[in-house]
Amino acid sequence: MPKSVWFLIIGMLVNTTGNSFLWPLNAIYMHDYLGKSLAMAGFVLMLNSAAGVLGNLLGGYLFDRIGGYKSIMFGILLTIASLITLTIWHGWPHYVWILMVLGFSGGIVFPGMFALAGTAWPEGGRKAFNAIYLAQNLGVAIGPALAGVVADYQFDYVFKVNLAMYILFFFIALFTFKRLEEGSIAPKNVVSESKRIINKAPFYALLIISSSSVLCWLAYSQWSATISSYTQDLGLGLKQYSLLWTINGLLIVLGQPLIAPLVKRWENKLKRQLVFGITLIALSFGIIAFASDFKMFAAAMVVLTFGEMFYTPALPTIANQLAPKGRQGFYQGIINSAATAGRMIGPLFGGIMVDQFGMVALVLILVIIVLFAIIPCLIYDYPLRKNKIVTD
Repeated sequence: MPKSVWFLIIGMLVNTTGNSFLWPLNAIYMHDYLGKSLAMAGFVLMLNSAAGVLGNLLGGYLFDRIGGYKSIMFGILLTIASLITLTIWHGWPHYVWILMVLGFSGGIVFPGMFALAGTAWPEGGRKAFNAIYLAQNLGVAIGPALAGVVADYQFDYVFKVNLAMYILFFFIALFTFKRLEEGSIAPKNVVSESKRIINKAPFYALLIISSSSVLCWLAYSQWSATISSYTQDLGLGLKQYSLLWTINGLLIVLGQPLIAPLVKRWENKLKRQLVFGITLIALSFGIIAFASDFKMFAAAMVVLTFGEMFYTPALPTIANQLAPKGRQGFYQGIINSAATAGRMIGPLFGGIMVDQFGMVALVLILVIIVLFAIIPCLIYDYPLRKNKIVTD
């Protein structure tokens, strides 16, 4: 791995550690501290994710237009301004508006990070995106573990720590990302580049595989929405709920040797990775249907995490393979927007389902939804094969 990519890894680690102080606790904060219903909390999280969809698209466009360094710095500065505001005003309805801005600004950063990894280490393939993914999830392991302790002491400090981590991320990006970009493939103007694109098959393939991401993230988002509140109703407490995310993040990092043989075997068979990962994700929700204590939720999280380890890194890899030269940012923005769209729909859908039918009915429906996500994974390359473009 090039040394320059390590700057991206460190930046993603700091970024995600700060973010994970807040996002797993959003539903709990609105439901238990602000006194709002799960459906209302889900609606607010939907607005946050909707803003994230727009931010992802803009971030991908800006990467191709002005480069990764400037687009990421713009997103970071907007996030810092929002977090300063959040530390001062985090009541109702201020929380709603600030959360929307945070979704938008955070969305700008992520496609730039993934696209910059792909251009800085083009020969790395899945390895480049897996490295960023691992850093992201190590942050998920560290953040919630600390956030549970901090929130139990005083919830207001959660906002302050998030701000401090983003300020650190700003200085990392300021002193290292520009140098990284200068050594990578120079981005091109997305507008002028699009005029030369005649074959639309890769873009259609991207949209098909993105639909799988929407379905999976619709289900996954329940862990930070309905499932988070459900664990509180069962008496788990914030520390135990946060520990579930620590298990998730640590297992993603420490479990790499366990999945390495299969990943290596399926290195050029991304469909198999996707289908196997989705099957495990569906199984994890089946376990939740019978969960009533911490051990069962931990078991569900372990299965979910192994599914995520196979499924999630394959998506930006496919997007990078499909992207025409000079469109890497735009294609990463699309695939990130799909995940964000799932997170947008999920909390509201889950909140309404739980309020009307209960938690068990919701998780059983989620199993079906996740299994449906296998279909796009199997057929996404149909437009490519139709146009006789070689795929894995």
